[in-house]
Amino acid sequence: MLLDIAHLVALAATFVAGFVRGFTGFGSALIFMPVAGAAFSPQLAAPVLLVTDFVLGLPLVISALRQVHWPTVLPAAIGALITAPLGAYVLAQGDPLAIRWAITAIVFALLILLMSGWRYAGEPRPLPSLGVGGTAGFLGGFGQVSGPPVVAYWISGPNPPSVIRANLLCFFAVISLSSFAAYFWNGLFTRDVADLFILLGPVYAIGLLVGARLFRRTKGAAYRPVAYAIIALAAVTSAPLFDGLFG
Repeated sequence: MLLDIAHLVALAATFVAGFVRGFTGFGSALIFMPVAGAAFSPQLAAPVLLVTDFVLGLPLVISALRQVHWPTVLPAAIGALITAPLGAYVLAQGDPLAIRWAITAIVFALLILLMSGWRYAGEPRPLPSLGVGGTAGFLGGFGQVSGPPVVAYWISGPNPPSVIRANLLCFFAVISLSSFAAYFWNGLFTRDVADLFILLGPVYAIGLLVGARLFRRTKGAAYRPVAYAIIALAAVTSAPLFDGLFG
């Protein structure tokens, strides 16, 4: 594969996305999707991230099965299974430029939600969980940005952090399985997806490793402001207004 400016930018974004995911536990799609969507197209970036994150994160999901609290996860997972195919259909059929603007706007909205510190107060209940899962599922199918709604919903619940982490990992795995089927049905898996996965996967893995090791060394000092700043920069510079950056 001949590397042009788009591929080099995607490589940099992939490393940063993996680093932030390893350092903070979230945020990879919020960084990767705006940048890779601008460098290539949202229809290519989303399945690449889906495959990369699922394959490299599978060992974490397997280990999380020992701690997951299924009564919390299942209602949200059902909602996600219903709406993820709809998000994938919109991604496949939509205008790439309009989708890029939408992803940029969604990333900023989700970033504001995370920065606000808002958390759902109380124990997750089936009906709200279904709605939150449905929202996350649509966002996951549309642009692989499913994390913030369910993170904000679960983070202040009664479960300990280790269980919350396990719940999130298993929930995202469910969304991924639904998105795999929906992306395949809508013809989003192409040879270009395989080529980019081969190119970007190792870089993402290195970013994960570096981020996780730095988190252990620094004990997470100032990790949220750093992650938020990187996400905001990625969303701004990859907006369609700045297409000249990608040649």
